[in-house]
Amino acid sequence: MARSKVVLAYSGGLDTSVAIPWLREEKGLDVVTVTVDVGQPVDLERVRAKALASGAVEAHVADARHEFADEFLRPALRANALYEGVYPLSTALARPLIARRLVQVAREVGADAVAHGCTGKGNDQVRFELSTQSLAPELDVIAPAREWTMNRDEEIAFAGRHGIAVEATRRSPYSTDENLWGRSVECGILEDPAVEPPEEVYAWTTAPTAAPEAPAYLTLRFQGGVPTALDGESLPFEELIARLNRLAGAHGVGRIDHLESRVVGIKSREVYECPAATVLLDAHRALEALVLPHDVLAFKRTVEQRYGELVYDGLWFAPLREALEAFVATTQPRVDGEVTVKLSKGRASVAGRRSPASLYQAGLATYSEGDRFRREKAEGFIYVWGLPSRTWASVAEPAPPVPSPAEPARLRVARP
Repeated sequence: MARSKVVLAYSGGLDTSVAIPWLREEKGLDVVTVTVDVGQPVDLERVRAKALASGAVEAHVADARHEFADEFLRPALRANALYEGVYPLSTALARPLIARRLVQVAREVGADAVAHGCTGKGNDQVRFELSTQSLAPELDVIAPAREWTMNRDEEIAFAGRHGIAVEATRRSPYSTDENLWGRSVECGILEDPAVEPPEEVYAWTTAPTAAPEAPAYLTLRFQGGVPTALDGESLPFEELIARLNRLAGAHGVGRIDHLESRVVGIKSREVYECPAATVLLDAHRALEALVLPHDVLAFKRTVEQRYGELVYDGLWFAPLREALEAFVATTQPRVDGEVTVKLSKGRASVAGRRSPASLYQAGLATYSEGDRFRREKAEGFIYVWGLPSRTWASVAEPAPPVPSPAEPARLRVARP
């Protein structure tokens, strides 16, 4: 009789590597792994071989960089999506894509469940499971790391007993996650928020103090709110992001030290490296400021905050996120133009921007020759604009009520 199958989201790291023999031994399940390349430095064939060597009956791998950039990063950029105004949501944006692939494979192989390597304290468990429930409510979800009682050192020992090679060691306890949009690091000494992150935790960015003295300038061309060219060279979005990660990272741009509020209610210290995301979000906002009216920009900022929260909270496939994205899409057709960004010693700053849809009119803005603003109209505007305030101020405020002599008596407590 064939055993039931479970489809495991497999990175090749410590937790998911240990999960393969654990699911086989503790649950009696055949494990099918799914590894999705979303821009992390991964050798897909090597990961496939490691999954099979660890006991998987099938190992599926997929290069999804274009899919990730086009279907997840593109709308997130147009929404200027940040969590708590800081985090570009790199890990959070990849999880719904991976969950979608898990569901696809589960249906192909006839699995009854999917599994992930997330712990019970993290955000990713929420993202994987809510995405799965939205796409395939009939599938069960197994979270081995929520069930076993092993700590990190014990997981390393378990892997050793089962002949599984893992990169994490007792001397290097960091947990990392990487994709096109950024790199996250946690655990180890980073769990003390009072300690400055040591230089060893960074891999994508040069220390700002060691970055080149001379600044670098780059120009991004946007069409419909999406970058299409870097320094005049047209590039697929995923390639443009990868190149920006290298260019901006070499100047120390994109380091983020964030004490964030996890979905499960825990405060967590996370270190991120997001060079491309930092540059692109700054450039996109600068171009929007040039071409969108004030009221649209103001309302869009409200939408952006909620959009970022939904992504972080694992609600990518929720109707509200889709509705907010529909609004964002209506604001982007005029977000065309070029933005020049200066990279210097850990900072990315917008140096210039231009657009054929620019709302900036020199004849209206200038104080020099060529001024077309009709100043004589300002007095009438101020009169009408200030009418509610003047009306309010002209009405005398009522005097506060004076207590009558009888009122204190009603407050006395009767005594026997």
